[in-house]
Amino acid sequence: QLQASGGGLVQAGGSLRLSCAASGLTLNKHNMGWFRQAPGTEREFVGTIRWSGSAAYRDSVRGRFTISRDNAKNTVYLQMNNLKPEDTAVYYCAADKDRSVSIRDTLSYDYWGQETQVTVSS
Repeated sequence: QLQASGGGLVQAGGSLRLSCAASGLTLNKHNMGWFRQAPGTEREFVGTIRWSGSAAYRDSVRGRFTISRDNAKNTVYLQMNNLKPEDTAVYYCAADKDRSVSIRDTLSYDYWGQETQVTVSS
């Protein structure tokens, strides 16, 4: 139901935009999160755009990453600028149909897209 795309290999300082397209869900009715997982680490919160349109980010990406939503396309985006090697991970989008206040908790999310790899070279 969630289709993530847009990952790739980029040099440090570069940009990528990830997309998360939905079918069977109306994204602007849910909180939509982005998470990432590097090898040997736990999946971590990157950011969320709430159903209301407000967004929240983890400290390490705030100011570099932006989450947006295109209601007409039923797609959420993660624009990543000034990428750093430590941003290297597989990235996931996820939908929280119940609009939990615990936006950073993976357990709040009901639907997950497939992974998309982001690799940032130094």
